[in-house]
Amino acid sequence: MNYYKLIISYDGTNYQGWQQQPIVPTVSNTMIKAFKDAFHCDLTILGASRTDAGVHSLGQTALVKTELYLEPNILKNSWNKILPSDIVIIHLQKVDETFHPMVKVKEKTYYYDFFVERPLPFNQRFGLFFYWKLDIEKLKNCLNLFVGTHDFRSFCSGDEMKTTVRTINEISLQYIENLNIYRITIKGKSFLKYMIRRIVGACLEVSSRKNVSTDYLSQVLKEKDPNQTLLNAPPKGLTLYKIEYEE
Repeated sequence: MNYYKLIISYDGTNYQGWQQQPIVPTVSNTMIKAFKDAFHCDLTILGASRTDAGVHSLGQTALVKTELYLEPNILKNSWNKILPSDIVIIHLQKVDETFHPMVKVKEKTYYYDFFVERPLPFNQRFGLFFYWKLDIEKLKNCLNLFVGTHDFRSFCSGDEMKTTVRTINEISLQYIENLNIYRITIKGKSFLKYMIRRIVGACLEVSSRKNVSTDYLSQVLKEKDPNQTLLNAPPKGLTLYKIEYEE
């Protein structure tokens, strides 16, 4: 059996997330089909992050297990020729059976991009157009509330997790002039379902409302209520940028 580590970039617009599903198109399903069409061989593929429907990636890490052996560069180029244009393997290397994409993760970095002016048509699918007037300094203060270790039950969905305590190592906000976007960068070892989108949406909403203070956001965090009704930012602004592993 042969094992390959992949780093994959994709535009998630047309997919119902990374994870395999029986009927709807997903990134992993599409990669499996392309592999079988190209090499007439079975494989299993496991991703490090289960990106949701509509979420993009510049650095998804995955493990492929297959009986097929090809020199990595040949395998990567041949597979890419079959894949649709919105999925590309940017790195592929041979590894041994001890590698697991979910083990020894040091840090994941996500971007959330948003526009405050109407974007060009070919940019709009990669960011939220937030047309309410924003207080940028207030937004920075809101985002900083989430740095550190907290119980994020108010900012996630689902009940399958053993704990909703997570640690956010860093959150930053920058304006990227050549793209005319604001980018929120969030770093941490692991995140809950919808966690980043709910944090970003809540911070944007509070920062656009003069009568709502950052103290309200702190209170929502402390209440641990997943039914809170602050904005859940849409998936198209979210991109998995990279995943770093321990040595």
